[in-house]
Amino acid sequence: MNGSAAPPRPEELYASVIAGLLAGVRHVAVGMLSPVPGAGALLAAELAGGTMRVSILGSHEHNRWTNGGAELFDLAGRGGVDAFFLSGGQIDGHGNINLVGTGAYPATEVRWSGSFGSAYLYFVVPRVILFRWEHSRRTLVEQVDFVSAPGRSEPGIFRPGGPIALVTNLCLFGYDKARGRFQLRSVHPGHTVEEVRDQTGFDFDVDGEVPTTPAPDAERLALLRGPVARQIAGIYPAFAGKVFGPLRAAAG
Repeated sequence: MNGSAAPPRPEELYASVIAGLLAGVRHVAVGMLSPVPGAGALLAAELAGGTMRVSILGSHEHNRWTNGGAELFDLAGRGGVDAFFLSGGQIDGHGNINLVGTGAYPATEVRWSGSFGSAYLYFVVPRVILFRWEHSRRTLVEQVDFVSAPGRSEPGIFRPGGPIALVTNLCLFGYDKARGRFQLRSVHPGHTVEEVRDQTGFDFDVDGEVPTTPAPDAERLALLRGPVARQIAGIYPAFAGKVFGPLRAAAG
C-alpha cells in the first residue's frame, strides 16, 4: 500500500494536473473507462471543500442518473456540465479527435469504438480536457484520419464548448481556441521539451522556458491516497489496486 511519504506515482501526478485544470468548476462529469480523469475530478472536489459536484458514469456513489449518457447529454445541452474529458485513438494539433479508426474511411484499417457523443459534448461543455496516456507520433498526429469531433469551429457558429488542455504521460498542453493550436505549458518530471517534440506528430507553440510540472504536494497526496482512493476503488478496483495498493482497493 502507498504510504503518505512514498513518492507520487505517474497517475497521481496526472490526477493532480487535472485537478488544477478544474479549479472553480461547479459540475464536472466523467465518462466511462476514465480512471485518471475520475481521480482528478474527485481530488478537485476534495480541494474545493464540497462546492464541486462530480458525476461519474458507472459509479453508484457519484451518479445521480438512471439513464446514463442520455441524461448527461441533456444536462450538458442545458448548460449544467462545466467540464468533461475526451480522448481518442488520434488527436491532432488542431484539437480534432478521432474515435473511429485509422486509414481512409469507410475502409479503415483499424476500427475503434466510434464517436458516440463526443462531437456533441465538445460543442456544449465549456471546459473539455483532452487526455492520452500514450504520447507518441502515432497517437498525437499532424492530422487525424477521421474527425469524430472538431477542436474548433468556423466563425459564426455558436459553440460555447471546446478543448482547454491536453494532458499526456509526458506533458501538459494548453489550447488556444482563437488560433486552434496547442501550447506546451509544462513537462512532467523526468522528461524534456526535446522528448516531447520528438514524440509529437504536430507542431505546437513554446513560450520561453517551459517549467516542470509540479508534483502533488503533501495535502494532495493525502487526499489522493485517502478519500479519493476509497471512492475510485468502488468504480475502478483494478486501477485503485495498482496505484494506491490492495488495501485501498479493498476499502472501496
